[in-house]
Amino acid sequence: MNILNMTNIQKSFGENQVLKDISIKVDKGEVVSVIGPSGSGKSTLLRCATLLETVDGGNFSYMGEEVCTVKNGKLVYDKNLKKFRQYFGLVFQNFNLFPHWTVLKNIIDAPISVQGRKKEEVKQEAIELLKKMGLEEKVNAYPGELSGGQQQRLSIVRALAMKPEILFFDEPTSALDPELTGEVLKVIKQLAEEKMTMVIVTHEMEFARAVSDRVIFMDGGVIVEEGTPDEVFSNTKTERTKQFLQNYNKNEY
Repeated sequence: MNILNMTNIQKSFGENQVLKDISIKVDKGEVVSVIGPSGSGKSTLLRCATLLETVDGGNFSYMGEEVCTVKNGKLVYDKNLKKFRQYFGLVFQNFNLFPHWTVLKNIIDAPISVQGRKKEEVKQEAIELLKKMGLEEKVNAYPGELSGGQQQRLSIVRALAMKPEILFFDEPTSALDPELTGEVLKVIKQLAEEKMTMVIVTHEMEFARAVSDRVIFMDGGVIVEEGTPDEVFSNTKTERTKQFLQNYNKNEY
């Protein structure tokens, strides 16, 4: 089943065209990693997919429902974007937690206020997710009392609590010390093993290779190469991809 389908996506900021005719499909249960140098358009693609930015051209859909499409030569967004926001979760680089709320309140607020779910049901699910992430003892703590790795795991729990069809990660370890990076990547790997549909923008190349069903290499606002991890990392087709991959650090996960 096709969860996300983006076709011929274009996005510019002033005179700078950041995305140039990008097309990407993500199927249910698939893990797609997006790699590439800074400024290649990776994060902008994620921001467009999660409705934090509007595209200038192309069309895309969630679950077969069109978010935006071209009609009579004009790009038109669906008037009810709220329904599409139910389909995805986004884990940011810098956690984006509410510092004055406890761990539990950070998790349960949106499912209750946005989705209208029952508090006790949401609370029980939140506690189960915290146990899964090794954070059950932090339920009444505040974000400032957690390590960076714990805060990022909390961000993942918060996203999962909304029961999204697809989960997006925007450089989930970039704000962490190296020793905390591994604990977050293990959580994401566990989700991949559970067949959670995910799109991961990452600079952790060995992790992308280990966890992904498909890897996309972007540069200059275009998809330069795409394929299985073995195809992209071991049987690279383009010189630009080869040049980029020569510079990554090898870490085992």
